[in-house]
Amino acid sequence: GYWLLVCSVILLAHTAHSCPEKCLCYTASKTADCKNRGFTEIPARLPPEIQILQLQNNRIWRINQNAFTATPLLKILDLSNNSLSSVAPGAFQKLRYLQVLNLTRNLIHYIENKTFSFLPRLKELDLSSNSIIRLPETFGNSTGNITLLSVKHNKLQKMERILLESLPNLKVVLFKDNPWQCNCNIFGMKLWLESFLYRGGISDGIICSAPGIRKGKELLKVPYELFGACPLRTAHVQLASGHQHGFEQRSSPKHGHHGEPGDGGRGGCEPKARPRPVSLRHAIATVVITGVVCGVVCLMMLAAAVYGCAYAAITAKYHKEHLAPVRQHGTPEEKEPFESSLA
Repeated sequence: GYWLLVCSVILLAHTAHSCPEKCLCYTASKTADCKNRGFTEIPARLPPEIQILQLQNNRIWRINQNAFTATPLLKILDLSNNSLSSVAPGAFQKLRYLQVLNLTRNLIHYIENKTFSFLPRLKELDLSSNSIIRLPETFGNSTGNITLLSVKHNKLQKMERILLESLPNLKVVLFKDNPWQCNCNIFGMKLWLESFLYRGGISDGIICSAPGIRKGKELLKVPYELFGACPLRTAHVQLASGHQHGFEQRSSPKHGHHGEPGDGGRGGCEPKARPRPVSLRHAIATVVITGVVCGVVCLMMLAAAVYGCAYAAITAKYHKEHLAPVRQHGTPEEKEPFESSLA
């Protein structure tokens, strides 16, 4: 009986009641250690008082809508190195005290709008080392307290400026190792990043992957003039839908090989990619007509010059033959007809 009591005390000191079978739950640190246990879903029957949940290095491929209902006090959630391909909006919405969310090294391709809604205390969001190709215009309601955001090691070609501006308390943002397309679609990011760094923010910078002439260059070192030729910037929604597609279609005869959105960015931004045959014909016609008119005017001026020269020669000859005797007194009179002829 004595040994049973000792064992019970030791067990209670290290674990809490209702701890999942494969996990270790520590009451003192309010931690549930469920890493490296082969879970495919969020384990059930977690202690409601835990504040740290370690789920890294499992095979979790989905998060149910009510997965964290029983653990409302979580502050740190580590889901790194799992098999998540997407995250359902509202999956984390019960975690009003969550401060750190680690989703690194998963298989996430995109983040839906408002995925992280109702996480008012969230400060660190790590999305690095996934396969994310696009981010939404907003992470969700009440996400304005995020101070650290990492999207490095993904497949992002651009990022909406409106998303960055919705995170006014950002102190650190990490962009490294993404195929950033340094065309007009990223111009907003350039402006935001300059302002962010000016305010004292920390970033690893954006390195261009395309177009080819800018590959390997820092976005901040690409001169503004290279973005000046881009079309008038329109609403992000229009760019994301048919607006950009229309540019690519119009530019297809000249840039047919730029099929992907990233490659098409160059065709979608440069004025050369927007040929206007009708306007070109009008321009050529205008040039031809102008050339003909100028030619006629020039011929008329040439004829007038020849006539003037001939008339001047005849007048000079007349003066020489008929007014020679009075030359000494004829300077004013000789000058007058000559000047009047010129006039």
